[in-house]
Amino acid sequence: MVTLVGLGIAIDYSLFIVTRFREELASGNSVEDALGTTMATAGRAIMFSGLTVAIGLSGLLFYTGTALVSMGVAGAIVVAVSVLYAVTLLPSLLAILGPRINSIRIPILQPKAFGEGAWHRLANWVMRRPWTVLIPTVAILLLAGSPFLDLQLANSDVNQLPTSAEARRGADLLQAQFPQVGQNTVAVVVDFQHGRPTSPTNIAAAYQLAQRLSTLKGVTGVRSYVSVDPTFTASSYQSMYSQPKASLPVAVQSLLTTLTGSSIAVLDVANPYFATSDQAHNLVRDIRSIDSVPGATVQVTGDTAFDIDLVNYMIDHTPLAIGFVLITTLVVLTILLRSLVLPFKAVLMNALSLSAAFGALVWIFDQGHLSSFLGFTPGPLDPTIPVLLFCVIFGLSMDYEVFLLTRMQEAWVKTGDNRTAVADGLERSGRLVTGAAAIMACVFLAFALASIVTIKSIGVGMAVAVIVDASLVRALVVPAVMRLLGTANWWAPRWLRRRDPPRQEIAPAA
Repeated sequence: MVTLVGLGIAIDYSLFIVTRFREELASGNSVEDALGTTMATAGRAIMFSGLTVAIGLSGLLFYTGTALVSMGVAGAIVVAVSVLYAVTLLPSLLAILGPRINSIRIPILQPKAFGEGAWHRLANWVMRRPWTVLIPTVAILLLAGSPFLDLQLANSDVNQLPTSAEARRGADLLQAQFPQVGQNTVAVVVDFQHGRPTSPTNIAAAYQLAQRLSTLKGVTGVRSYVSVDPTFTASSYQSMYSQPKASLPVAVQSLLTTLTGSSIAVLDVANPYFATSDQAHNLVRDIRSIDSVPGATVQVTGDTAFDIDLVNYMIDHTPLAIGFVLITTLVVLTILLRSLVLPFKAVLMNALSLSAAFGALVWIFDQGHLSSFLGFTPGPLDPTIPVLLFCVIFGLSMDYEVFLLTRMQEAWVKTGDNRTAVADGLERSGRLVTGAAAIMACVFLAFALASIVTIKSIGVGMAVAVIVDASLVRALVVPAVMRLLGTANWWAPRWLRRRDPPRQEIAPAA
């Protein structure tokens, strides 16, 4: 994850700085003036952009006890380092290079004169028919995100491996040749409040529990110290365990050693289901629904129970994490853009990008479309993947939004015309954002070639989100919405906009 975020962020920030520096040089400014303007505009935007990315990653810190915390910390560190080098080392190199930054230019790839580019024409085309563009585009994005409503979550299992892996081949062979052999064991831990497990009262309670467990759907057997012989009754076990342990059969002594302690006993419930299957989940829920055992506390553990509890843990902590990320991002964007409308619009735009990415994840990896092409076994998503994608992609998408809106804000301050600000801002940043997104998507798609399904799904999900964000959302939805909002885009209370620089009056044409 650090490699993913670090490569994408560092390259993006370098692109934003270098592109603005070349733009200022082309305007006839000296190297010193060009660099000063670059750092006052693009440099400032990078500082806030890095902050928004770090805020998104900080949402992972709410999942204590999981690997997500380390990803959040490491991701925030690599973003901070990227910002540091973008505003220190890179400007130093640009000061040394000066006009030589334009050396070895490729003629066919040079942009057209300002006002004549494709992005300027696209922005004006969208703003002439905002509703016609907005409604079908949003409908497509929502339709793309609709598979997410059928999301299924489960902890990673052997199906994460490619079918060629030895562990995967062994598991498949075992399931095919011995379908009734317990592939999964649910451990029921009985903590007795009084006495040892072998006391008559506790034996009776454990025996009754074992009998009830054996009748549940899917249970192939119960292994415990009160399940030695199916013909034994509770009184038979009470009589047997009243004898000294040394006089008991060796097999029974082994069970006592491995499945009992000073105050606890373990009942292993065997079943033929894979740990993350719906059947195994239902079995654990059935076991947990059993009434409490008199004089004891019953707890259920094992791979399936861990899977259920992990999913519930992730779901329970997600609202707080999302709320923190959204509220903090809104505050930062309000300070940057000096507007109360644009931050909320930016969050909604990000939600559309995330919707398409989440929908693609479920459609591809859960429902199994493209499974033969990408080479994986369909199945429920790991519960950490949606959370990870939200925190990372929300920050990265806001990265592009910051650069797009800051360029529009510059044009608004100069002209006071909303349509001009949108068209100029999109032309100034559209080509750059598209190039940065293409680089980011290539980095992410490289991880889609991984053989582990979790890594593959993260790469595909991030690539889809970045591509959708830089194309449909930024090129079509953003200019349409800003055209409809008009001057309301830039509204803010007096205390928030009192530091706005005065607008530059545009001299009339001769």
